Amino acid sequence: MSLPALLNHLLNFAAPAFALALLLVLASHAFMRKVAKPQGWIASVAINFVVGCAVLMAGLWWLGRDGKMLTYGALVLACASSQWFLLRAWRG
Repeated sequence: MSLPALLNHLLNFAAPAFALALLLVLASHAFMRKVAKPQGWIASVAINFVVGCAVLMAGLWWLGRDGKMLTYGALVLACASSQWFLLRAWRG
């Protein structure tokens, strides 16, 4: 596999995690104004992206291929839980 093809595959693999992380942080800043935000939005996107990539890698390892709906469901749950934890939403 050539380097551009490998880079294309890696970017397409991580694209759902990045898109979800970005949309989650933007939506939380728009709809959850009363919750304290201890860090900036770049840090929140980065943390959610890392969590999302870890879930996608675990889904690839467990199921043997990427793009399964079970993996995407776990991606949504893990990123939402991560954002909930980052916002400290359990406090109020």
